[in-house]
Amino acid sequence: MLALFIFVLPFTAISVKAQEIRPLYKDSIPNSIGKTAPADAPTITIYKPEKPNGAAVIIFPGGAYAFLAFAEEGTKIAEAFITKGVTAFVVKYRLPSDATMRDKSMGPLQDAQQAIKLVRMNAAEWGLDPHKIGIAGYSAGGHVASTLGTHSGRSYVPNKENTDLRPDFMILVYPVISMNKDLAHQGSSINLIGNEPSKEKIAFFSNEEWVNNNTPPAYITHTSDDAVVNVNNSIAFYQAMLRGGIPAELHLYPTGNHGFTQRLPVNEWLDPMVWWMKRGGWIPNTP
Repeated sequence: MLALFIFVLPFTAISVKAQEIRPLYKDSIPNSIGKTAPADAPTITIYKPEKPNGAAVIIFPGGAYAFLAFAEEGTKIAEAFITKGVTAFVVKYRLPSDATMRDKSMGPLQDAQQAIKLVRMNAAEWGLDPHKIGIAGYSAGGHVASTLGTHSGRSYVPNKENTDLRPDFMILVYPVISMNKDLAHQGSSINLIGNEPSKEKIAFFSNEEWVNNNTPPAYITHTSDDAVVNVNNSIAFYQAMLRGGIPAELHLYPTGNHGFTQRLPVNEWLDPMVWWMKRGGWIPNTP
């Protein structure tokens, strides 16, 4: 038994280290004040499936813009998607900080745009179809994702290559959507736009107000009893998608509270997402 344990342990360590981590920016980081400490630099971690199907999902963990739930809403999500042949990328985006950014509210969006730019520009290297690159966001990461999805018409990062920054699809899981008073998650709002935000900042980051013809299709899921992020965030965004004529699918569960995907068996939350992706044509419609 002891010999078996010694054999398995190094194998597990090697499999974890096999994932590649890249910096989001090769050169200077936009909107930064001074030199960014290596530990705070934004990165993207690449998870490759054994049999890639050409689709990719870029994942933004939550954490109320105060921390990143990287394991629960990043690594575990990526590991689930690669079992379906989807190449996954987990983004360590910058958390809003007046000490490190000129405009702390724009850092996460800039990193999200840089992430999709990086993935799309390297699609051939990773065996991806550049037209099957989507995003997934959880809680405040859902706000990052929906901000990217509704504000992709303008580049907030250097983009001399004119790379398309529009995701092909969005997966929003118990997402923060709005900064409007009746819907906003207070902690996320304060951390992103401050205690006394301007009307312009509130409007810019209330993504239900920005659905347009360029907004990608969305899969949205939430629980009615979410005690952290009001379920009406998801409902408001779904209604905005309907008004805009943008394909959207909304799954509301009566119970489960915030972070429900962390407690359910993986297939219970993954399978509906995968079937939606198949119906959208982003992954092959095979058993």
